[in-house]
Amino acid sequence: MKMHLTTAAAGLLLLAGIGAAAAEDVIIQPEQETVIREYVHKQPLASVEVPGVKLSIGSVLPDTVELHEVPNVKYRYVVVDKQTVIVDPGTRKIVKIIQ
Repeated sequence: MKMHLTTAAAGLLLLAGIGAAAAEDVIIQPEQETVIREYVHKQPLASVEVPGVKLSIGSVLPDTVELHEVPNVKYRYVVVDKQTVIVDPGTRKIVKIIQ
């Protein structure tokens, strides 16, 4: 009986961890992505280099990187290594890389 409770408790902890990880995922709605893509196309930026930062979802950009506003969208954007990245300004984490 004790073994079943331990297994059940471990399963619940695993599910709780998965739920917490999913809560951190940022989903940009298609309408928002369209607005961002159109704005970025109309407002091109020069590409900057950020040594030591791997461009991937969840990577944090340093404070030295200037983030640019997209009107009526909570996210900011910047072009790094010739790739446009969408960044959460509160955490400075990359939430999307626009191809």
